[in-house]
Formats: sequence, structure tokens, C-alpha cells
Amino acid sequence: MEGKVIVNGETMARMMARLSHEIIEQNPSEEEICLIGIKRRGVPIAKRLQENIEKFSDIRVELGELDITLYRDDLSERYTEPHVNSSVIPFDVNGKRIVLVDDVLFTGRTTRAAMDAVISLGRPKKIELCVLVDRGHRELPISANYVGKNIPTSRKEFVSVRVTEFDGVDEIALSSRE
Repeated sequence: MEGKVIVNGETMARMMARLSHEIIEQNPSEEEICLIGIKRRGVPIAKRLQENIEKFSDIRVELGELDITLYRDDLSERYTEPHVNSSVIPFDVNGKRIVLVDDVLFTGRTTRAAMDAVISLGRPKKIELCVLVDRGHRELPISANYVGKNIPTSRKEFVSVRVTEFDGVDEIALSSRE
């Protein structure tokens, strides 16, 4: 694996436990929480948060997966033929408290696309954002409600969140794009 590991698996698990507690504290227990993982790595992170929240509280957690490919504003720049994965939202978003889950918050464009995708499904009561890493460099006025770790970076650096489900290891690494 490339890059310098700045968060190991044990620390990452503690970050997710803390994020789970923060989500519990900010959401009334009489309402269910709906977590929607942004594909790709947001999905296993959301699943782990769901497991933690249900273990740490009596709050019921709905889980969904969101593919934002067609909602991106840079679609024509990035893909000649976009590869569209399927979204799986097995609940009605109308009136729900939605927590979008992603691995890294950078420019804010992925989050904006995810909000557009959710709003195309209905009118949630509230949309929040939970990320493992906030690396700065926002291009849109978007901030996360729940942040595992702030990692200031330069634009020449790249943050890789690796999860066992896709990468065989849990860790966060920082590398240079040079």
C-alpha cells in the first residue's frame, strides 16, 4: 500500500465508535436514524456506524447505499461513459433524519451530488454529513456535522481511507500526487 499510514485500524475503530456516539447524542432516540453510505467506501463505514449505534443505544438505524455518479457536476470531465452502480435506499426518505456517510470530505462536490440524489427521492426532515476525514480545500459551502479526523493537506497530497471490505486492511494513509 502506498503512502504514510497516519491512522491505523485500532485508531480508526475508535474514531468510528466516537462518531457513533456523536450521532446518537445529536439525534433524539424516539426517531430512527437513516444512514446512507456514499459508494464506494462510505457504504462499509455506514454499516459499521449502524452496528455501533444499535449496540450503544436502543435507536433503530435504517441503512442505504447511494451511487452519486449521475449527479456529479464534473461527469463529462471525468468519464466518457460513466459506470453507474445502483443505489439501494430501502426506505422512504420523506420526513426522515438522513446522515450521509463518506470517507473523505475534500471539495464538497461529492456531498452536493449526494444531497441532490437524496432530494430527488423525496424531502427529508434533515440531512447531515459524517466523514472519517476532513482534508479541507472546499469549493462549495459544505461542512460535516461529524468528523473523525481533520487532516490538513496540500492539493498535491492524497488521503486514502482503506477498509477491510475493499482493501484488506483498515487504515488512513497520506501520499503525494507528484
